[in-house]
This record gives sequence, structure tokens and C-alpha cells, in this order.
Amino acid sequence: MSDKINKYMQRAIDLSINSVNNGGGPFGAVIVKNGKIIAEASNSVTINNDPTAHAEVNAIRLATSQLKTYDLSGAEIYSSCEPCPMCLGAIYWAGIDKLFFANTKTDAKEIGFDDAFIYQEIALPFAKRKLLTKQTMRSEAQKAFTIWNEKEDKIEY
Repeated sequence: MSDKINKYMQRAIDLSINSVNNGGGPFGAVIVKNGKIIAEASNSVTINNDPTAHAEVNAIRLATSQLKTYDLSGAEIYSSCEPCPMCLGAIYWAGIDKLFFANTKTDAKEIGFDDAFIYQEIALPFAKRKLLTKQTMRSEAQKAFTIWNEKEDKIEY
């Protein structure tokens, strides 16, 4: 790997270590665009009482706020660990072009962060999921989709 990749990854790793020392989870993330760090964050789930406050999501929120855009095309994310399903989804939705990570999801599982059940649940039919999942009022909800589809001045994302 190049020196730049190692530099940004080391920063993500340092953030993960600092996070543990400050009461957060052992995860850090750095977002780089055009050779410049535009956001960095660590896991703050227990600090903020927010189950979505993973390092990658926190960094994406900071980056989009900083750049005043929801589109992070051209950016790279460096994560101290292979992203969980939520974070991986957020990385795709943000349009980030490259993902680099250090620890694997297996490494995370070994210290109590096991996301395998989420991957398994996603693949199951609704009726077989552990989370009660029922579809209701689809025809009423279609109104918003129709309005969106017909809107000429919408901002597509």
C-alpha cells in the first residue's frame, strides 16, 4: 500500500484507540477527498446513546455537513474495521468511491461485535425474521411515491 493510504489508515486506527480511551467503541474512520482529510470520527454509540453513531456514519455526517452535499463521489473512506451492514450501506448511499479497512468483521466478532445475524436476517423472508416485520397500508403510502415520481423539480439522489 502507498504511504498516503497508510497515513490515513493510521489516523483511523489512532481514532479507534482514542475512542476506547474516551468511553467509545474501538472504531475510527477518516474520509479523504482530493488528498485532504475532510472528516474524521470515532464510534460514539455509548457516549451519545445512539446505536447509529458508528465511526463511518459519524464521519459521513461530518463530511456531508462540511461539504454541504449528500454526494461524496470522489471520496475515500478509511475505517479501522470492516464496516458493518449499516455502515457499508451508508458508504454506498453517500457515493464514496473507495473503502480501505484494517480489522476484519471476524476480528470484530472475536471481541463481541458480531453482525453476522444482520446479514442472515436480511436474506430471510419477512415471516422468518426475528424482528416482527409486516407490510401494511402500501396503497396509502404510494401517494408519496406518485407525487415524487411526477415532481419535475425534484433533486434526485
